[in-house]
Amino acid sequence: MEKIGDILLVIWSYFAKNILTQPAFLIGLIVFVGYVLLKRPLYESISGFLKATVGSGGLVNNFRPILVGLKDRFQLHAMVTDPYFGQNAVTEGIEKTFGRTFGDTMLLLLIAFIFNILLVRFRKYTKLRAVFTTGNVQVQQAATAFWLLLFCFPQLGRIEVLLVMGLILGCYWAVGSNLTVDICQDLTEGAGFAVAHQQMFGIYLFAKLSERFKKNKSNKRLEDIELPGFLSMFNENMVATSILMLLFFGIILLVLGQDYLLKAGFMQPGQSFLFYILQTSLMFAVYLAILQLGVRTFVAELTDSFNGISNTLLPGAVPGIDIAATFAFGSSNAVTVGFLFGALGQFVMIMLLILLKSPTIVVAGFIPLFFDNAAIAVFSNNRGGIKAAIIFPFISGLIQVGGSALIASWVGLSQFGGYIGMFDWATVWPGITVAMKFLGFIGVALVVVLLLAIPQLQYRADPKGYFLIVDDYDAYLEYKAQKA
Repeated sequence: MEKIGDILLVIWSYFAKNILTQPAFLIGLIVFVGYVLLKRPLYESISGFLKATVGSGGLVNNFRPILVGLKDRFQLHAMVTDPYFGQNAVTEGIEKTFGRTFGDTMLLLLIAFIFNILLVRFRKYTKLRAVFTTGNVQVQQAATAFWLLLFCFPQLGRIEVLLVMGLILGCYWAVGSNLTVDICQDLTEGAGFAVAHQQMFGIYLFAKLSERFKKNKSNKRLEDIELPGFLSMFNENMVATSILMLLFFGIILLVLGQDYLLKAGFMQPGQSFLFYILQTSLMFAVYLAILQLGVRTFVAELTDSFNGISNTLLPGAVPGIDIAATFAFGSSNAVTVGFLFGALGQFVMIMLLILLKSPTIVVAGFIPLFFDNAAIAVFSNNRGGIKAAIIFPFISGLIQVGGSALIASWVGLSQFGGYIGMFDWATVWPGITVAMKFLGFIGVALVVVLLLAIPQLQYRADPKGYFLIVDDYDAYLEYKAQKA
């Protein structure tokens, strides 16, 4: 029996390392399974797998050298707000601090994912509609959640830790992604997916707050603005993104200096410093354009194929996918606006931490800047216009840095150089940690009850439209029109 368990663990570890943590392959696999369940021809299933895999790439690797450079160049003893730095911090510190191994995070991920699926399977009672499928994000969150629970219950046994945090994390995945179903359907005009990432409560909160700006008719959306004269070049998203990123990353690279970039291996000997800056900065616009063009392809494949899974295994469910999928909808300039004003908010808070002599100094990570704040701007612009798209990413930037500095210092992760840093993990998860630390298992029960109460309240607000928005979006629009 023990040998069978070891074999199953090896198989799961292989799957987690090579597929679950690789978003492109995981999405491709879901599409393939969905088409098989729909009894599509094998060649069509393989075609769907390839389209989805090719279309779900990322932006991050090109800019991590900048992040590493800022920390190394000036020998900053600082914490980086970045999910990968956060995962590395847990990996480094978990054995030293708690005498545990990082390998348990994969088991935690599996248990949490099973809870997520069960909660959606019994949607008649739970009112939950979304399955969290962003594998690399699941690994990062499982790592940080593992640390937070051990911080609250350091003496808890291995099985108890996995079950307790598996339940909390599974509820967070199911409830958080479910929160985004309605706002995603509105943004994408019924594309049939939810967000499964690190800022699900954040984008829901700011999307709802943005509706208050609708009352002001002068507050247009970004796509309604046509800039005059030479400013008209900013009407083109590719041009606007290229110029703004050249300024943003260009200044950082100039501060790092050519000598450091050569010594660190980011630049090659003989390479022009000027053209290195141009290439690094302008590639942002290229990757963003590729992402926005490819997203619609893989979203179409994923939502079509997911019908096979929802019809067969999880009736009425939608896939929760990477936040980047939303960037292909709404205003393309909202992504750039959100990035820049989110960055401004982060830099203001970093300066405040320095002035207040905070024990933890934060280096702003690229991923929270882009994937949190750009997405908040997309949803805020869609529901509240330009003012909302400017104000809310700025507020998010303040919260990301301030909240992360507080929680990471308290739980001890800051000394290992990183924290996950995304919006929910600077707001929702500090609240969860406080409840567990000071209320013990009563706090655990309270967290689970409060999370599971959220979809019940959503359902009660609109019982007829709640499931209809997923099952038949056109019928939902007719229902809303009649109700209005």
